[in-house]
Amino acid sequence: MKIKRVLNNNAAISENNSGVEVLLLGPGLAFGKKVGQSVDMEKVERTFLLKDSENMNKFTEIAITASMSEIMTVERIINFAKIKLEKKLNESIYVNLTDHLHSTIERIDSGVTLTNPLKWDIARLYPNEYAVGKKALEIIYKKLAKDLPDDEAAFIAQHFINAEVESGIDGSNSYEIIKIVGEVEEIVKDYFHTEFDVESLNYYRFVTHLKFFAQRVLEKKHYDEDDEDIITTLKKRYSQQLKCAEKIRKYVLDNY
Repeated sequence: MKIKRVLNNNAAISENNSGVEVLLLGPGLAFGKKVGQSVDMEKVERTFLLKDSENMNKFTEIAITASMSEIMTVERIINFAKIKLEKKLNESIYVNLTDHLHSTIERIDSGVTLTNPLKWDIARLYPNEYAVGKKALEIIYKKLAKDLPDDEAAFIAQHFINAEVESGIDGSNSYEIIKIVGEVEEIVKDYFHTEFDVESLNYYRFVTHLKFFAQRVLEKKHYDEDDEDIITTLKKRYSQQLKCAEKIRKYVLDNY
């Protein structure tokens, strides 16, 4: 393989046998090298190929500044997530998570830490993704000797929520979805003077419904339900629940 572009001493762009650009990583593999020279394949530790050209271009630019150890740490986190979540992930996760980790480490090294106001909501509504975030902190500490705060577990979880392509929910709206779900929950708890059993199947069903409801709110979509019999039954049998739903309706109209 010949070098098409040198990114830094440890990273270069080359082409595979099909003429597709690939990112090569390895200690010193591009040191002193010029475009057109052959790559010492014994120095190549990782090869990255993202199918989407835009993602590949972004990942290439990130690889110029991010260290090889950061990129390989992200790869390890993503591999764990694939097993834990058992969901198909958009390959943009490589771009977004590498960029996030690199910028986070730079920020923390300069003494700046961020809090995630949705940390506990993310942990509650997306327990598997939050577990990935927590595991990511362990991997980062082990591989990079960086002890990141718990809030970062939630930030990392959000990246995986956004990358899930088969959830039926548009991950790009994850922040607003979590916000709406949390606020609707508060309306319900306040109205009925109750708390939720967050470990119960009923709560899981309720939250799943709220996530899709929040998605429809953000997309300004709704069901056209004109069945008067259902509405009459609801009014008779579930008058208190209907009044609570009216409070939720007012909240949505006022805010969205």
